Amino acid sequence: MTDHLTLLQMNDSHGYLELHPELFWAGGRAEYRMAGGYARIAALIDEVRDARREGVLAFDCGDTIHGTYPAVRSEGEALVPVLNALGFDAMTAHWEFAYGPEQFRKVARDLDYPVLAINCYDATTNGLVFPPYTVCETDGLQVGVIGIAATIVGKVMPPSFSKGIRFSLGNAELPGYIARLRDDEGVDLVVVVSHLGFPQEVKLAQEVDGIDVLLSGHTHNRLFEPALVNNTIIIQSGCHGSFLGRLDLTVENRRVTKFDHELIVVGEAVRPDPGVEEMVGKVMDPHRERLSRVVGETRTGLNRNTVLEATMDNLLLQALLSATGADMAFSNGWRYGAPVPPGPVTVNDLWNIIPTNPPVSMVEITGRELRAMMEENLERTFARDPYNQMGGYVKRCMGVNLYCKLENPPGFRIQEFFAGGERLDPDAVYRAAFVTGQGVPANYGANREDLDLRAVEALERYLAGGPVSADLRGSVVAI
Repeated sequence: MTDHLTLLQMNDSHGYLELHPELFWAGGRAEYRMAGGYARIAALIDEVRDARREGVLAFDCGDTIHGTYPAVRSEGEALVPVLNALGFDAMTAHWEFAYGPEQFRKVARDLDYPVLAINCYDATTNGLVFPPYTVCETDGLQVGVIGIAATIVGKVMPPSFSKGIRFSLGNAELPGYIARLRDDEGVDLVVVVSHLGFPQEVKLAQEVDGIDVLLSGHTHNRLFEPALVNNTIIIQSGCHGSFLGRLDLTVENRRVTKFDHELIVVGEAVRPDPGVEEMVGKVMDPHRERLSRVVGETRTGLNRNTVLEATMDNLLLQALLSATGADMAFSNGWRYGAPVPPGPVTVNDLWNIIPTNPPVSMVEITGRELRAMMEENLERTFARDPYNQMGGYVKRCMGVNLYCKLENPPGFRIQEFFAGGERLDPDAVYRAAFVTGQGVPANYGANREDLDLRAVEALERYLAGGPVSADLRGSVVAI
């Protein structure tokens, strides 16, 4: 018997409710075009459902209810009616924990579909916080769906994200759940909805047999062709809701015998779903006047699409240095943040750049600590064992210059290190500005001080001085 199944994937939409600028590579240059928005995603999902009638499942790999001003202000709750209208079949999570596990549980209870995670445990009882799997029946097929949440929540994120819970990698638990679904539940296919990141998920598929499809998240890969690893089909579909992944499967005798894939651009030409568009309007309208205010101008296109250094973060770091007079500045290597084309910059753009809006902080740090901190960060980004990768991209830096051999072993990647144009003195003490939480880790430096200034305010002050440029400077260079 031959069956057909269509899987739709959204990952890392980061709360981008509406159409927004997105970066697209065009040969040797970057182009900024409008894309995304849940009303257009809803229209695309409904189009597939209407055409197929049955045999369509839609999944969300997480990083959904955090990343924009309305999402953060409501601690994710404003997005619930919109997400329910999209009608996903299941999701897993990462930045969803930013509001604390209790708030995420509250949001999850209001969703019409389950949050799945085989690797998120109550720290006291050791019980699972969320169901590990669900079974979806569609067009005669039983599809077992397993969720794996981001393992880094309890490792490199602020402690409040994982208060009272703990995370495993999920690789030890996964084979048992696959066996349970196949042997006890009698499913035809196993689909894993994951937020570990593409490198980790490739290794996971190499190690674990029996995964038919792995829907990947976290690392914002635009996979125009699926990866086929140990008979597992892996797809990932960009970020910011600018893309939707479609995977059409032919299934015979509980095996995928053929597949076709499309990475769909959620472009401006897609006609939005009117009902979802109205829902989105109700979320956005109370904030439009504030968020649309123009606060400055950028001559540089701002984005986070590059690994070692990014123009968007250069703007943030320039603002920190301007506000503090520090010797250097650091921020986290975030991936999310919709691009800002050259031209006007609005309040909305600032909140997209840093939606957590943390305080600006100062710390005294030695040259020896600086080198250790950056070596640690390079290892977390480029570890040869994917399971040890805990990025983000490379920590964003300004006021320093690092020249690195990325292929070198841990602790030996930095070849040369300069601060303020001078070779780094391991015994010297430098004044560093950073954004609290994920700029300079707590185990580095001394005499920390949170200033009476937050990141968005620092950016707005800096932009008020006139048009700015934030070109790449070569702060971190692979040699």
